[in-house]
Amino acid sequence: MTRQYFGTDGIRGKVGESLINPQFVTKLGWAAGKVLASRGTSKVLIGKDTRISGYMLESAMEAGLSAAGINIGLLGPMPTPAIAYLTKTFRAEAGVVISASHNPYYDNGIKFFSSDGTKLDDDIELAIENMMAQDMVCVASDKLGKAYRIDDAAGRYIEFCKGNFPTELSLNGMKIVVDCAHGATYHIAPNVLKELGADVIEIGTKPDGLNINDKVGATSMEAIRQRVLDEKADVGFALDGDGDRIMLVDHKGNVLDGDQIVYIIARESLKSGRLHGGVVGTLMSNLGLELGLSKLGIQFERSKVGDRYVMELLQSKGWSIGGESSGHVINLNATSTGDGIVAGLQVLTAMLRAEMSLYELSQGMEKFPQTLVNVRFEAGCDPLSQPTVQQAVKTAEQEMGESGRVLLRKSGTEPLIRVMVESRDETVSDKWANHIAEEVKKSAA
Repeated sequence: MTRQYFGTDGIRGKVGESLINPQFVTKLGWAAGKVLASRGTSKVLIGKDTRISGYMLESAMEAGLSAAGINIGLLGPMPTPAIAYLTKTFRAEAGVVISASHNPYYDNGIKFFSSDGTKLDDDIELAIENMMAQDMVCVASDKLGKAYRIDDAAGRYIEFCKGNFPTELSLNGMKIVVDCAHGATYHIAPNVLKELGADVIEIGTKPDGLNINDKVGATSMEAIRQRVLDEKADVGFALDGDGDRIMLVDHKGNVLDGDQIVYIIARESLKSGRLHGGVVGTLMSNLGLELGLSKLGIQFERSKVGDRYVMELLQSKGWSIGGESSGHVINLNATSTGDGIVAGLQVLTAMLRAEMSLYELSQGMEKFPQTLVNVRFEAGCDPLSQPTVQQAVKTAEQEMGESGRVLLRKSGTEPLIRVMVESRDETVSDKWANHIAEEVKKSAA
């Protein structure tokens, strides 16, 4: 069945437009409540990031769930992985996240977690979409859901994060810059690091409802990179607006992305005997990650782009570690979803155990230069099926051999073909990306 509302990461859009408005979210809350109630649900938790629209959408979701007879626990501003964790620990049947992650403040979104802290199964999302087509009917007054605020949510999650750092280690003497993107981790991440002993310099910890992800956070690295250099810090943590992504900065100002973080965590897990099976990346994961893991004897598989697909492949393989270059890092030994703070702590653990700087620790993986060219095409045209395009790809792959990779894929949101080439030599990746892009343009004309 074709989805009308849910994408790969819930429902997202501009506030006030067709999906992200009070009327729709109230109906969505009711529809989700009806479906969940039919499966035995009586309690749902709601958390949000720091966007100004979160207050409005939280109230709308609460009203819809209550109208369906569901009790609601309100968490307030909390990271997405915290909501997944608290849904499990409070024995709630589902959790609701109101966030648009790394998007600007004028966007927002809704996603759901199951009772085990993972994203809802497809069949439940489809059932909710079917229920949206029904008329909204409120339960009797004595059956309405009750709402209550969970005051100690932040403290519980801080303790959970600290519990993922070995008790025999300490961050005493380590200077860390943490950038919370003025988002949901603003009152969490600095406290986790301080309580573990670090000297913490904060940026992006003063949310005003409008400044989330604005020139700060994991999608805008220059502010934290400069601050790490200015402060002569050991490492920088850059989280995104909802805290499920992280990028790092070493003491020399080099930015480490999700691929490099996954490599460090996988290598440390291998050393400690906690690596179960291989590692999952995506079609966009750097070839350097695949080759670096291969040298360690670690199997590597690629999923479609999106942390949902990384999780699906991990579960089907029975593996524990995966992620995306964008900074989503999943370690099922510790969490049920991507968690930026926990991933950062796992990298700090590897640094301390190896007695190495982050710069030294990252040298085991050679990151290949990537060239990405977008080519627009007309509806009804399929450039990827054209023999000239296929031949251009084949020629590039033959010339680069194992030291390069070509990926062509259609955008899921625009009429674009994304041409990506990576090679040890940047001039080679540029050459073949532009050559293949020209063949795509000719076939799309």
